[in-house]
Amino acid sequence: MNFEFFSPVSDLILAHNELLSSQALGKKIKIHSSQNGFPELEGVDIAIFGVLENRNDVNYIGESFDLNEIRKTFYSLYPGSWNTQLADLGDIEKGETVEDTYFALKSTVASLIKQNIIPIIIGGTQDLTYANYRAYDNIMPMVNIVNVDCKFDLGDSTKPMKNDSFVGKIILDEPYNLFNYATVGYQTYFNSQEEKDLMESLYFESYRLGSVSKDIALVEPAMRDANIVSVDLNAVMGSELSLKQKFSPNGLDGKEICAIARYAGISNKVSSFGIYEYKPSKDDEMTSMLVSQMLWYFIEGVNCRVNDDDFSDENSYQKFITLVDSQELVFYKSNKTGRWWIEIPFLAEVNNKLKRHTLLPCMHQDYIDACSNIVPDRWYKAFQKNCV
Repeated sequence: MNFEFFSPVSDLILAHNELLSSQALGKKIKIHSSQNGFPELEGVDIAIFGVLENRNDVNYIGESFDLNEIRKTFYSLYPGSWNTQLADLGDIEKGETVEDTYFALKSTVASLIKQNIIPIIIGGTQDLTYANYRAYDNIMPMVNIVNVDCKFDLGDSTKPMKNDSFVGKIILDEPYNLFNYATVGYQTYFNSQEEKDLMESLYFESYRLGSVSKDIALVEPAMRDANIVSVDLNAVMGSELSLKQKFSPNGLDGKEICAIARYAGISNKVSSFGIYEYKPSKDDEMTSMLVSQMLWYFIEGVNCRVNDDDFSDENSYQKFITLVDSQELVFYKSNKTGRWWIEIPFLAEVNNKLKRHTLLPCMHQDYIDACSNIVPDRWYKAFQKNCV
């Protein structure tokens, strides 16, 4: 791993850290400092770092930012009953060009994943998700992304990439590694009809804000199937955030965004997590505290991971078979956690990369719907993608 990409955590924050209780998180993290250098990654489970890149913001006017307030609040929290070792690697500074920053982020994420370390990226603009995605090119054949956002961020892929149009590049740039893309918490009036139609035609998933707020558990199966989770802070309602961060009066509230972060952590598949579009302001305690609590809940989730998806042992699960429109649907329920999966049938004549996607996470409600002759939406979309 190239340590030269990183600048250390500021001495001001480290001085503040010295005043904290010995039980605080800041005293239990390996920290990249100018005095002690880059931390030893042996035994580290989760690595947090910032990426100070915001030049692809559609509203960029040359401003810079730092993550000092987030670190200050995060270090002051107390850990749960955790058995994970955390490290704060410092920040990836802006490169000569945005592409240089992408390269630094891509190679860092790839290196960490290969060491079985989960990277948590705190970023400027959300187009950094593209570099995060590209880190998987030589790691796995197909990648699932969940974007917690009020917009789909598809954009016009013929134009240069911006923070509101990076998904179009992910879909169209080679190598084509994207299997599923899901948007959680989208708000209809922020998205054009063309984008909604494109999401439908590609059989991608989208969860409206109203549906998510009504039943937050809807998000869990999508998170359980994700490799990358990317959170846009603009998905959070303005009243939960500080002055400069406010975007919309409607959005996810603090409890909902923390529950979503915990679902991402609990997922056995999620191997990188990013929080983007952070904008510090002078009255910033609110946003930095919310981001710190999201980080806390993600780490809490990682500590609660359970291997419940090994279906080689017949005593570890229950199997249910039901007919929907003459299509046999096979469900599995883990005896350990009570979580549900549905089988996607193989199409032998189709040459695809889907060989490991035989089981799709779902909800108990999907089984109930199937018993009432209703085809589960997640199953239908995955089946259609399998046919393409």
